[in-house]
Amino acid sequence: MSHPEAPEAPEALEATEAPEDLEAPEALIPVPEVEPGTAGPPCAYARLRAEQPVVKAQLPNGETGWLISRYEDARAAFADPRLVRPLLSAWPPREGDDAPPPCLPTFLEMTGEHHARVRRAVLPMFGRGQLEFMRPRIRAMAEELVDTMVAGADGGVADLVASYADPLPLRVLCETVGLPYEDRDVYLPHTLALLGASGLSMEEVLAALYALQDYASELISRKEKDGEGEDYIHLLLAEARRPGGELTRDDVVSFVVTMLMAGYKTNIQHTSNALLVLLTHPEQLRMLREQPEKTPAAVEELLRYVPLMNAINILVATEDFTLHGQQIRAGDAVVPVPASANRDPEAFAEPDRLDLARTPNPHIAFGHGPHACTGGHLTRMQLATALQVLLERLPGIELAVPAETLPWDESTPLRAPARLPVRW
Repeated sequence: MSHPEAPEAPEALEATEAPEDLEAPEALIPVPEVEPGTAGPPCAYARLRAEQPVVKAQLPNGETGWLISRYEDARAAFADPRLVRPLLSAWPPREGDDAPPPCLPTFLEMTGEHHARVRRAVLPMFGRGQLEFMRPRIRAMAEELVDTMVAGADGGVADLVASYADPLPLRVLCETVGLPYEDRDVYLPHTLALLGASGLSMEEVLAALYALQDYASELISRKEKDGEGEDYIHLLLAEARRPGGELTRDDVVSFVVTMLMAGYKTNIQHTSNALLVLLTHPEQLRMLREQPEKTPAAVEELLRYVPLMNAINILVATEDFTLHGQQIRAGDAVVPVPASANRDPEAFAEPDRLDLARTPNPHIAFGHGPHACTGGHLTRMQLATALQVLLERLPGIELAVPAETLPWDESTPLRAPARLPVRW
C-alpha cells in the first residue's frame, strides 16, 4: 500500500531516438512466469534487463504491453505524466454499444486536479505520525493471534499462514479504515476476483468492480446514519460534508474500494512470503531476533526482496515517444515491473542476496511519484510489528517441514505459500 509525505516532482522517462530501421514490428514475448513454488521475481527478467529493457509482451488477458524491467526506467515510468493508469472498466478499451458504463476511479486511476485534491485530503492520514495510534492496536492483534495459535497447536505445530499472516492484515485494515469485519464474506470474494483481473474477462472484472463499488456505497450510507466516528471512513465523510471540503461522497466510495484492492491480499501474500524468507535464512532471522532495532531496515529489505507484484502495473501512453530504441505509441500499454527493478544490479549491490541491514534501500515496491501507494507506512508498521511480536513470543520458531515440500497458492500473480507449518 504509501510512500512519500508529498508527491515527488514529476519525472519522465528519458526518451532515446530510434534509428529509422528500428521501426519494424517487434516479436511478442510472453510475460515471464514465476517459477512454481516461489514468489518470484521470474529469473527471465535478468536477461530482459540486460538485453531487452523495453520489450513488447503478450499480457495474460491477451492484450499487449511494453514491459519495462530496469530500475531507473521503471521508477521514471511511474512518475511520467505521459503515462496514466486506465480505469479497470475502460481497459482494454471498447467502443460502441457494448462499451461498459464507467466505474468510479480508484486512487491509482485518478488524474490531474481530481487526484491532487483527493491526495491532499487523504495522504496526511497515512503519514508515519498520524498512524502511530495504530501501533499498539496492531501489536495487541498480533499478540492475540500468536496466543491463539500456540493454544491450538497440534503436537507443537501450527500453520503460520492460517493462524497469523492471513487474519492479521484484514483485522488491521478493518480497524484503520472502518470496514466491518463481519461483512468479510460479502466484500472479500469481489476483492480477490479483482486481484486476478489480468486473467479475467472484462465481464468478470466489471461484475466484481460494480459489486465492490455497490458494497462501499451501501456501507457509507450506514456510516452516514451512525453519525460521527473515529475510523477513516467517518473522518473522510466529515471532510466531504464540510463546506468547501476537498472530497465528495464518491471519493469516499473510491477510498473504500482502493483500500480493499490494495491493502488486503497483497499484505497477506507479502507477509507470508516475508516469513518464509526469514525462516529459510536462519542466520538473518537470528540477527533480527537479537537486534530488534534493525527491524525497520529489515522491513525495507523484505519489501525489496519479496515481490509485492510481478507484472500487473498497467499504464497507458498518452503520446508517442521512443525508449531504448522502441517506438511507444499513444494508447500503448506500458508495464513497469517493480519485482524486476528491485533486483537490478545497477541499483542494488548483490541484488539477489537478502541483506536485512541493506542501506540505502530505494526500492519501488510501492511505486513512485504522485501515485506512490498511499498505505505504504501502514504496511511497514504492520509487517514490522508482526515480525517483532512473533520473535518476542516464539524466539525458537522454525519450519516444521522442509521448505521444498510447502504447498503454494498460485491463483494470482501475488504468489505465496498456502501453508507454513512451524514449531517453536
